[in-house]
Amino acid sequence: MKNKKPKFLRRGSHRDSKLGNGRKNKQRWKRPTGRDNKMREKRKGRPAVVSVGYKREKSNFGKIDDKEVIRIVNVRDLEKVSKNQAGLIAKIGNKKRLEILKKAKEMKIEIVNHNIDKKIKKITKEKK
Repeated sequence: MKNKKPKFLRRGSHRDSKLGNGRKNKQRWKRPTGRDNKMREKRKGRPAVVSVGYKREKSNFGKIDDKEVIRIVNVRDLEKVSKNQAGLIAKIGNKKRLEILKKAKEMKIEIVNHNIDKKIKKITKEKK
């Protein structure tokens, strides 16, 4: 069984909302500093600190959930995606994104960075 990498959160993030408590986009790693910092000393029972031993296996580099990721810029790129691959929609506008998502749903292709049904609903709601 593979050991799963811990979620690295900065020291004290469980206390303050400005450090990420209940706010995913604020949960950023910062190395613990300070003379008496227990986390910096890697004491037992403290949260894990980023270090060399947590690196991914080489075979899994560039993959998400053991699937190779293909960048999608237009509808034609969906044809390149095979069974053991997943799509990742690039920086594009909502009009093109909506087309791609509808086609992906029709072709039963997994899109990594979107919940397809939710996103289609949101974009169509914004159009109205």
